[in-house]
Amino acid sequence: MQELISKKELLEKYGISYGTLYRWKRMGLIPEEWLVKKSTFTGQETFFNRELICRRVEEILSKKDSVPLEELARQLVEKRAESPTVKVTTKYGDAVFYLSDITDITVSANGCKTSILDAAKSAAEKN
Repeated sequence: MQELISKKELLEKYGISYGTLYRWKRMGLIPEEWLVKKSTFTGQETFFNRELICRRVEEILSKKDSVPLEELARQLVEKRAESPTVKVTTKYGDAVFYLSDITDITVSANGCKTSILDAAKSAAEKN
């Protein structure tokens, strides 16, 4: 199961402001679908997949002084557009994910868990 980090934890960890985070989101540096809204005892809070968002924030912070943010956003959007997608269809509807955003795909049966992420990447490479 994916480990989540709250927006508050993320801001504290990297010393960035709420305004900076949402400016990056508006620019496309952080994809909208990465925001996970969850109900908590204090109301609704925003969470992110820890691995994806931390990797992205670290990339932005390491490049922001040498590459204009607009250029970095363009590069990241192009990179995502080239990434294969995984479509999950259920009786509740469809969900499409960029393969580059997926940190694991696990099949659970009879108490056993098997990761099939490598198989999905391999299938994407063959296409």
